Amino acid sequence: MTYRLTYRLRRIAAAAIFALAGPCAALASFPDKPVKLVVPYTPGGSADQLSRMLAEGLSRDLGQPVVVENKPGANTMIAATQVARSAPDGYTLLLASNASMVLNPMLYQRIAYDAARDFRVLGIVAELPLVVVANNEVPAATLAEFVGYAKARPGKLNYASVGIGNPLQLATELLKSRTGMDVAHIPYNGSAPALTSLMGNDTQLMVDVVSTSLPLVRERKIKALAVTTSERLAVLPDVPTVAESGFPGFRAATWFGVAVPSAVPQAEAQRLREAVDKVLKDPAFRGRFEPLGLVIQAPRGQADIDAYVQEDRQRWGEVIKANAIKLD
Repeated sequence: MTYRLTYRLRRIAAAAIFALAGPCAALASFPDKPVKLVVPYTPGGSADQLSRMLAEGLSRDLGQPVVVENKPGANTMIAATQVARSAPDGYTLLLASNASMVLNPMLYQRIAYDAARDFRVLGIVAELPLVVVANNEVPAATLAEFVGYAKARPGKLNYASVGIGNPLQLATELLKSRTGMDVAHIPYNGSAPALTSLMGNDTQLMVDVVSTSLPLVRERKIKALAVTTSERLAVLPDVPTVAESGFPGFRAATWFGVAVPSAVPQAEAQRLREAVDKVLKDPAFRGRFEPLGLVIQAPRGQADIDAYVQEDRQRWGEVIKANAIKLD
């Protein structure tokens, strides 16, 4: 065999080996450029803080910068639409929530994405437990006592929320249906005016995110009647759950997670899920947010994640249908 023929055969063999190894090499290198985490909220809030610590953890595991891009507006729909239309290559993530993945598709008549079809939720990062709080002048120390007080005054008490179709309003409507009390809805433009109305006794009840109401409860400006989780919270250990208060099976929470376009290849999605799971196991990450009332979640498999989201859709779908809530 001549030298030239041997050389050509070696080149052909090398090319074949490279072609076979190419897909594996490309897969092993993901990600090989910065990843973007689109956050549907303004900088500085609890969701933004969560996303930035999450991005730091993901960056360490993925070996690439994970850049937070704040895209607030339209009740999370601007950010969700952007990610739904992005290239399905694993380089654009969404800080998902039950607003973007569950509520908006059921509430809004015009929406530019289909959450069930366009997204894959890779992980549930944190639940934001809710607390049932009341004005201090109401003569009720427990949720059961408040329900009795309200039933004796049908339609004469008010509850505050941060807007129609907001998870907090829906949670209160769910509580009303389970307890049978008749309390009128007064929507406000944000937590601050809603809580101000509660402290001023313009409204007597509110279901709020724990992290928002916690300082006022500790300062005794409002009182906590119950938490909506299945177990008591470490930040409010003496406050019973709604279920403990005589209404078994009640559970309500908002949540944050990580989602990608559904067409992202399985291998890239799995790599991202592994990175999310590693952050969730990090004691520093858990320790940063749990004192604020956020419950960092344990890693879940994809089937459990899908079941979690579907259960949420069923729970809130019943509330939305029962109250005929539709938004433009």
